[in-house]
Amino acid sequence: MREVTFLKMNAEKWKSIEHFISTKKHENPDLLADQFIELTDDLSYSRTFYPNSKTTNYLNSLTAKVHQLIYKSKREKKGRIINFWKIEAPLLFHKHRKEIIISFLVFFISMLIGIISSAGDSGFVRLILGDSYINMTLENIDKGDPMAVYKQMNGIDMFLGITFNNIRVSFIAFIFGLLLSFGSAVILLQNGIMLGSFQYFFYQQGLLFQSILVIWIHGTLEISAIIIAGAAGFIVGNSILFPGTYTRKDSFMIGAKEGVKILISLIPIFITAGFLESFVTRFTDMPVFLSLFIILGSLSFIIWYFLIYPEKLTRNLNMEGRDG
Repeated sequence: MREVTFLKMNAEKWKSIEHFISTKKHENPDLLADQFIELTDDLSYSRTFYPNSKTTNYLNSLTAKVHQLIYKSKREKKGRIINFWKIEAPLLFHKHRKEIIISFLVFFISMLIGIISSAGDSGFVRLILGDSYINMTLENIDKGDPMAVYKQMNGIDMFLGITFNNIRVSFIAFIFGLLLSFGSAVILLQNGIMLGSFQYFFYQQGLLFQSILVIWIHGTLEISAIIIAGAAGFIVGNSILFPGTYTRKDSFMIGAKEGVKILISLIPIFITAGFLESFVTRFTDMPVFLSLFIILGSLSFIIWYFLIYPEKLTRNLNMEGRDG
């Protein structure tokens, strides 16, 4: 499409948005979200086909204004917390779905590296997991209770320690994104290799399926959240590397705020994962169907909330915006 045609098709809509944000109507967060989604779509198109044009600069400025109204408002409204997890966070998941997919691929490839390395070198598992953990687990296997490690601590102490540690790891994965995304990739690499080595160790002992039934009760949420935290780190790193039509400073400010919001959205996931690991995983002899129900239920939630629902929400907001 020629730029002049693109302008004619959308000029009235953009003028309407300018008028919209200049009135008190912009205090409605749902309507602002509609406008923001439409503008980001138009800006993305303009950046692709008219990267150095005045149209792109104009859309960049207009989108930034709407962005500031949404994300810099200090006023707390009724339902603000609910709207954060219901609308604001899912819109960010959709906007940054590319980073989420990349983070997953980095972690998955790292896990494969851990599995292949463990298969090729008998000492690799001990190098990654440590002699003390391997020896303790082998002793538990000899006693007939391979997963006894989950029963050793008091539930509440375990919950607090695990939840804090998981949040710490996610924060590190995010903050290391400041190293131009490379730091987040390293954190994902370390955790992926560790998980791959961990699962291969139980495969060697003939306990792969049993370990999956126990470990992934909490691991499904825990690992998924670490991957999303890695994506938040990529958002920050990419905002520095690829500022687009923004200044590098403005791009970084936007990327950092959006990354922090994604990180905050993960807190309930880590709390739930910590609860499952501390109070549910310890029942290592629970029925297979119950274990699978928890694992598959957790996986379904992750896929729905981070992928399916954001796509559906964005599409619905776009349709409502066009109808309006």
